[in-house]
Amino acid sequence: MRVALFVTCFNDTLFPETGRATVELLERLGIEVDFPLEQTCCGQMHFNTGYQREAIPLVRRFVEVFEDYDAVVAPSGSCVGMVRELYPMAADLANDKRLAARVEELAPRVFELSEFLVKKLGMTDVGAYYPHRVTYHPTCHSLRMLKVGDAPVKLLQAVRGIDFVELPEARECCGFGGTFAVKNADTSIAMLGDKLRHVLDTEAEICTAGDNSCLMHIGGGLKRQRAGVRTVHLAEILATTEEKIKP
Repeated sequence: MRVALFVTCFNDTLFPETGRATVELLERLGIEVDFPLEQTCCGQMHFNTGYQREAIPLVRRFVEVFEDYDAVVAPSGSCVGMVRELYPMAADLANDKRLAARVEELAPRVFELSEFLVKKLGMTDVGAYYPHRVTYHPTCHSLRMLKVGDAPVKLLQAVRGIDFVELPEARECCGFGGTFAVKNADTSIAMLGDKLRHVLDTEAEICTAGDNSCLMHIGGGLKRQRAGVRTVHLAEILATTEEKIKP
């Protein structure tokens, strides 16, 4: 199976350790991972802020770069949601039937990391070791658009040494929503406040999720409160082994 990493521009620019952890994890499971250097932004930021026609060249680029792979894996539910749910809309907007057909062929082969592991590979125990108290925030795109379900939780529960605690009111949005946090700052801050209270109620050391965008928002709030709780992407937890952390 030919597998490619779609690292996403957000991770590549701000959180490269997540991309590295994804590759390390998949290779530990015996999967050879390609990283096409031609990849760029998926176009979600453009599409969601009204620049939908401007996103079409990025849609074409994504299809050209990834269409020959059996699976494309990304550590980001929001970017995978863009490809699977909004690329067909972009192809229709372009009035390009050939692009629409190529999108229809490729989109089902684009996976968020946890669903690839659990639903595609049928794995929950990936050999991880993480001796910390951890809670999990299900991001809106993974929860509502991709419907990854309990795949991330199953993966976390199988991690050795972990003290996993469920997050109260987990399905509530953290308030990030991309440019929503900028355009509706007061509402975003109020939503974040609720999320932070629930995270702190768990007494977790670590809050994890499948999207660094949400973790950046939550992590910023935790730092401002000096709460002593860190945010760590799910891929980085799953890539950690006992051998890696022993002196």
